[in-house]
Amino acid sequence: MKLGVIGLGRMGGNIARRLMKDGHAVVVYDRDGDAVQKLAGEGATASNDLKDMRAKLGDDAIFWVMLPSGKPTEETIRELGELASGGETVIDGGNTFYKDDIRRAKALREKQVHYVDVGTSGGVWGLERGYCMMIGGEKQVIDRLDPIFATLAPGYGSIPRTEGRDSKDDRAERGYIHAGPVGAGHFVKMVHNGIEYGLMEAYAEGFDILANKSSDKLPEEERFTLNLPDVAEVWRRGSVISSWLLDLSAEALAKDAELSRFRGDVADSGEGHWTIEAAMEEAVPAYVLSSALYARYRSRIEHTFGDKLLSAMRYGFGGHVEIPQ
Repeated sequence: MKLGVIGLGRMGGNIARRLMKDGHAVVVYDRDGDAVQKLAGEGATASNDLKDMRAKLGDDAIFWVMLPSGKPTEETIRELGELASGGETVIDGGNTFYKDDIRRAKALREKQVHYVDVGTSGGVWGLERGYCMMIGGEKQVIDRLDPIFATLAPGYGSIPRTEGRDSKDDRAERGYIHAGPVGAGHFVKMVHNGIEYGLMEAYAEGFDILANKSSDKLPEEERFTLNLPDVAEVWRRGSVISSWLLDLSAEALAKDAELSRFRGDVADSGEGHWTIEAAMEEAVPAYVLSSALYARYRSRIEHTFGDKLLSAMRYGFGGHVEIPQ
């Protein structure tokens, strides 16, 4: 298929590359001209701006927007709506608040433009591993775009198939789902990220307890100086708490057991906050997820070893850097 990719950062550029590797024709645009030229050198068609991209895509154009949530995405989708003549499809693959999806889709529908929200997980590893995608939109539109999603998804891989699953629709097993109407994709991804906060915080707190077992606040005979890289490594091997996040923790600790390159200023990109808002709207208790969010807020005032591990995990899966001081 032919589509435009707008935003060639950590994930957008690799999304374009993965699509091209599977034979899709990709037109690219970014405010950073060097990023555009780099992708053009790899086989993409460069565009100078959104109007130029629209012309190069032709009728029934497909735009994949991969920009930070908020103003950059909002302004880009508004401009795409102004350029539209009807029949186009706008895909937002960033971390957008699902209520914004519903509002945008309604506005674009008046221009006969389709809107699809894709919660995209995979970080900087997506080119190699593929992207887990949670998709919202109209069924006929999603079905038409299926070759794009099938290319970007991880596929079956080496994960054993779940016993007892109905195999009539195997998209979930290949790493993507049509979650429901517009907004549903980003809603599922939002909760995914809220859970991610909780999992990461559990590892951070556990390793904080391990790191402080040598504290002089404890009786001398109860102090242990533990080898944290070894602990992380052994837990990766057959432990019930093994995971990709633990793999990233083990890798960071192996490189530097003190995690000295990290301060522990842990950012949040909004999804954790939105997840707690949804929990309050639904009257669902979310003790762990809310505590994990508040721990990130606290990390910007005082830092622990666990906060450094949170920063290390975020850098490992997404290339996220700490909040500048």
